[in-house]
Amino acid sequence: MSFNDPIADMLTRIRNACMRRHPTVVIPKSKLKLAIAEILKQEGYIKDYTVQPVEGKPFENIVITLKYTAEREPVITGLKRVSRPGLRIYTKRAEIPRVRNGMGLAILSTPKGVMSGHEAWRQNVGGEVLAFVW
Repeated sequence: MSFNDPIADMLTRIRNACMRRHPTVVIPKSKLKLAIAEILKQEGYIKDYTVQPVEGKPFENIVITLKYTAEREPVITGLKRVSRPGLRIYTKRAEIPRVRNGMGLAILSTPKGVMSGHEAWRQNVGGEVLAFVW
């Protein structure tokens, strides 16, 4: 299977799993997807993630354990891919977008690595806006 936009594929898999109330979701591993999963864990949008090898194959998968409220509602209510292969969106430090009036999360790819919008602002760097999560 060929993917033109692996980040959009990751976000779609998470969105679909949340809508169907699945406990976990499996995503093919890459360094960028692993960094995004780490940010989602640090910010409290997912419980945990693990890297598991695929039996008989040379690659690995990321298994993300999704987080739900006591009423079985998903913590992640929305995901949006911002910058895409056909239209890259870059931002300066002063113009880092606030998602849902500060209640959401912007994920940026900066020269210092992949980080949340809050962390990029603290470290005084801008970069490519990968996604919004709320």
